[in-house]
Amino acid sequence: MCFTIYELALNSDIQDRLREEIITGIEENDGQLTYELLSEFKYLDMVINESLRKFPPAFFLTRVCRKDFQIPGTNMIIPKNTDINVNIYSIHRDPEYYPEPEVFDPERFTPENIKLRPPATFIPFGLGPRKCIVSGRFGIMQSKMGIAKLIQNFEFTPCEKTTVPIDFAPSGIFLEPKNKMWLNVKKYE
Repeated sequence: MCFTIYELALNSDIQDRLREEIITGIEENDGQLTYELLSEFKYLDMVINESLRKFPPAFFLTRVCRKDFQIPGTNMIIPKNTDINVNIYSIHRDPEYYPEPEVFDPERFTPENIKLRPPATFIPFGLGPRKCIVSGRFGIMQSKMGIAKLIQNFEFTPCEKTTVPIDFAPSGIFLEPKNKMWLNVKKYE
């Protein structure tokens, strides 16, 4: 959620479009922000997915090769029981799949654009039966609710202490800023 708010602060046009979707949806739903309404916020989904692309929670995931595997198009074989590290951060910033990867662009996650990429190019929570539990409905819904309430009520802008681009902490398995994240927060009128 922090990275999403950070990007919205740097991209006021995206923040305004998201706020319009949220406020309009709530007004049309008798002032109620419900589970069903959150599920209908398509631009919010796109914003969160773009944030997860640019700032995946973990840098990499580790898997074990369960049988000998020949890498397609090569003579290389990965032997059974070999640990494999998949660099999520690099996949999500590969310009072959995400042109101008440093740009925050929720349009990458329209249904049409999603179909243009191989599925394994967006894996913020891993893949398969061992993917992170946060990828389930509760974790994502919790983030959607938090961001919706924040954007409904507040406007975020960068300040003189905002680090652009973000410097990341050099250690740990989770992606986190090296320093505090500073933004201006103003009540939305």
